[in-house]
Amino acid sequence: MKQGERGPQIMVVDDDPDTRAILVRHIRREGFVPLEASSGAECLRQVKQHQPDVILMDLMMPEMDGFAVCRALRADPATTEIPVIMLTARDDVDSRAEGMDLGVSEFMAKPVVRRELAERIRAQLDMLAAGRSNFAALDQLNRPESSGRKKP
Repeated sequence: MKQGERGPQIMVVDDDPDTRAILVRHIRREGFVPLEASSGAECLRQVKQHQPDVILMDLMMPEMDGFAVCRALRADPATTEIPVIMLTARDDVDSRAEGMDLGVSEFMAKPVVRRELAERIRAQLDMLAAGRSNFAALDQLNRPESSGRKKP
């Protein structure tokens, strides 16, 4: 990254301020730009404004849990592609299966280890970049002028 450039934006969504502060500190130390939300509803408001690259979200939150937030994100074309890493103290297969059905990209058990968190975030960013690159290549291939054909 060149001097003056900002790193990828990672939104941290957790109702516990202490957990959120620890995660923000981990993210900042890894060169990412943290964004914070203390609830699912706040996440949905902020995601439209800031468009984070990855969302790191607690599953168990009052009023609107992580699954409900994920449903709302996937229902909106503007946010459907944002990778979600779900943090959970629950490590049961049913919760993970439900999350995968809703489009959760990764699950991480609490407490989170900084190195693992950083690698998982980087993996999501790499997959996002690869997907964008593939779509750009397909778009280029589908243009009539790229195949040597002239428009009628």
